[in-house]
Amino acid sequence: MTHEDYLDRVTQYIKDDSEELTQFKAITTYHSGKYDDDASWKSLNEYSTENENKRGCPQGQRNRVYYMALPPSVFVPVAKGLKKNVYVQDGVNRLIVEKPFGMDTESSNELGREIGALFTENEIYRIDHYLGKEMVKNVMTMRFSNIFFSQIWDRKYIDNVQITFKETIGTEGRGGYFDDFGIVRDVMQNHLLQVLSLIAMERPISTESEAIRDEKVKVLKCIPPITTDDALLGQYVAANGKPGYLDDDTLKNKQSRTPTFAALTLWIQNERWEGVPFIMKAGKALDAAKVEIRIQFRNVAGSLYKGAPRNELVMRVQPREAVYIKFNNKQPGLSYGTIQSDLDLSYHDRFTDMKIPDAYESLILDVLRNDHSNFVRDDELETAWNIFTPLLHQIDQRTDLPLHNYPYGSRGPAELEAFVRKYGYDRSNANYSWPVQSVSHANNSNKL
Repeated sequence: MTHEDYLDRVTQYIKDDSEELTQFKAITTYHSGKYDDDASWKSLNEYSTENENKRGCPQGQRNRVYYMALPPSVFVPVAKGLKKNVYVQDGVNRLIVEKPFGMDTESSNELGREIGALFTENEIYRIDHYLGKEMVKNVMTMRFSNIFFSQIWDRKYIDNVQITFKETIGTEGRGGYFDDFGIVRDVMQNHLLQVLSLIAMERPISTESEAIRDEKVKVLKCIPPITTDDALLGQYVAANGKPGYLDDDTLKNKQSRTPTFAALTLWIQNERWEGVPFIMKAGKALDAAKVEIRIQFRNVAGSLYKGAPRNELVMRVQPREAVYIKFNNKQPGLSYGTIQSDLDLSYHDRFTDMKIPDAYESLILDVLRNDHSNFVRDDELETAWNIFTPLLHQIDQRTDLPLHNYPYGSRGPAELEAFVRKYGYDRSNANYSWPVQSVSHANNSNKL
């Protein structure tokens, strides 16, 4: 790839054609080499030093950030090449490591030991881009800056919590890669578990990065390994003119039992959350593309209004960030019946002239600021793998584990509704519509 090809590639989606883009291109360079070749790494170091000299970077401030978005098999060789040949002694070094961080507890720990022998924990940034999403970063602010949430955020008032990840596309030519990981490793052990930890953790003593990460580790240690009794697995099949998972040309194993959908229930064994199911749902080739957190509260004790639906707090992570609370209201008009409505904070309606930065923009800025708050610590990573590894080994090894087919473009396996219902989720508000709701039927019933 030539320098011009590189510039075309990295700027192809930038719509701005201002002077700033020209300046960006002037300081953006490309240098190629081999992962396992010392000469290539020495050449990169010389190239970087030359650039630093041209830009007038003073001695002692020649700081370098290394971003490893690579196959896990070359993480260690690349880290060794960087440390031996490119690591600066008179500046700051920071290493960003993109997932996957191993395949299970053992492989993750081995990877951690090898990279930890080269870089200190303070230099390592294990990036999970979900921690850079606006609504995920908002969880702590919502919980700990609003007194009414802090008073109802426990098992006394909350019945169940659902964290949902849905994609409308299948593997679409990535089946060869996806088959080695599956939906649980790809999305749930990392992205969704990070969201869960922010919802469930205790209040940290401060907003310092280590205080936040300490509380995340504490709550994750209260979660026992997931059992197969608390799991529903699925794999999509051809429907609506779309191919099934096993039809992917890049898939080598045409009898693969890798799940493309999973619903898993986790239990937190502490005073705040004992008995409250945390249900994770994630899948490909579904009917909608969205990520949301749905907290359903308990029924009103001795309610005067029989059949009134439960209250819910919904945080829409994507698309179109929003927070809304579903609550019961008197039907408009002459009726005294109840209707479910909402208190709605939709970001794109409320905040004008707003540009929410991409998650990676936010996280890379955190690296430059030396802020570890939104990055995964080594003990946190190990604890997360401990929760999932026993289940993952059963998925990998057992051929008798139920794997339910579901049509491309559906809500998931037909068994999903019964699965979430057995953990107490109440869909009595199924006729509710967000963000706009018609009351024409209610108004007609009010006529004399």
